[in-house]
Amino acid sequence: MPVSVVRFNLVDPVGTPRSLSDRYKAAVEMATYADDRGIDTIQTEEHHGVANNWLPSPFAFAGAVFGATRRIAVTVSAIIGPLHDPLRLAEDIAVLDLVSGGRLVTVAGIGYRPQEYAQFDVEWKRRGKLQDELLETLLKAWTGEEFTFRGRPVRVTPRPFTQPHPLLLVGGSSQAAARRAARLGLPFFPSAHLPELEAYYKERLKEYGTEGWTMMPAKTTPLLHLSEDPDRTWAEHGAHFLHEARTYASWQSGDIKSAVKSGATTVEELRAEGVYRIVTPDECLAQGLDNFVLHPLSGGMPLDEGWRSLHLFCENVVPRLAV
Repeated sequence: MPVSVVRFNLVDPVGTPRSLSDRYKAAVEMATYADDRGIDTIQTEEHHGVANNWLPSPFAFAGAVFGATRRIAVTVSAIIGPLHDPLRLAEDIAVLDLVSGGRLVTVAGIGYRPQEYAQFDVEWKRRGKLQDELLETLLKAWTGEEFTFRGRPVRVTPRPFTQPHPLLLVGGSSQAAARRAARLGLPFFPSAHLPELEAYYKERLKEYGTEGWTMMPAKTTPLLHLSEDPDRTWAEHGAHFLHEARTYASWQSGDIKSAVKSGATTVEELRAEGVYRIVTPDECLAQGLDNFVLHPLSGGMPLDEGWRSLHLFCENVVPRLAV
């Protein structure tokens, strides 16, 4: 059966304390509604220092969602691993895993914006080594046993709910990321549909004698918004989708690969491109996707429009996915 996802990055170009508070509270309320109606996962992510207030603290948001829901998973895709203190991150994930009863999924990448590293005074050139240290530390910390960290003995408590450890994937689009995942026996989450990289990962699993699997994005991973009148919605709200698409595109250069990548510069180009899609419920189902990713608050979307999209998806699409 297809997987249903509701994505939140909480972008808000207006960014007043009131508008941000309203948006965050609405997102948690939307997660509760989605949980009651069978959505599989809430997806969120981490970015720092963005003028439009892109969510910087996905684990804090995940905690709020877990406190308001019963069964839905939260996938953090992805954290910027080298920006996190390994011991504190091990504790935070363990607590969230306990609170949620094992509903947290963490994808650890290394990011692609040097500005974020500069903001936290973390050396960009050391990101690979820092990522290795982070992942190795997490796996040791979650055993509950004492181990050596930066030359001193430490022990991390509490132990997480999920054994042998909370679900942790390595994200990325490079052979280095694939090797890292294979060496540690962790699942690999390519940042785009990259079959050759998946094959490389499987070869490294054999080389290291480890076991793992891939969570490969589909060739096409559109971000969906539901509407009874797509023409009207594009005319009234297309600028919100374009704002987010242009922000994201401005970060992607060189060999960066992403499942969600737009080259559009106008709303008309964005609509024709198909990365962001406004569709009716029937059109949504007709696409035959393996993953339905709803993005109800894209680019600072008004809350009432986000709710209309979510209601249409949950009441007119989700029940028909199980048929």
